[in-house]
Amino acid sequence: MIPCVGAILTDDAGRLLLIKRGHEPGKGLWSIPGGRIEPGETDEEALIREVREETGLVVTAGPFIGRVRRPAGQPGTELDIKDYMATITGGRLAAGDDADDVMWATSADLSRLPLAAGLLDALLAWKVL
Repeated sequence: MIPCVGAILTDDAGRLLLIKRGHEPGKGLWSIPGGRIEPGETDEEALIREVREETGLVVTAGPFIGRVRRPAGQPGTELDIKDYMATITGGRLAAGDDADDVMWATSADLSRLPLAAGLLDALLAWKVL
């Protein structure tokens, strides 16, 4: 089990911040910013670091929203992803690190974009959208 975090960021128009994954697992799919928790990091520290690396934005971590498990890409490995709300406090939006692109997505966008497996179902179940 690989511990990970994800950040749910929305703007004033209710759009969701997505990144286009640049590496496996899920290369080419749209997902929320996030990634692996490094040894010694708290969830909050990992979330802040991952969002900055992938989007250029500075955030504060908010409340825990939900947890999902996804295949890690290697047989027998699984990502244990804890998703949190987050608030933007600074920075400038730009794709970085392992993100090939970034965008603010509307509900209509979410229904037509190639999303990471289970993302839309989880967000709907958690009433984030």
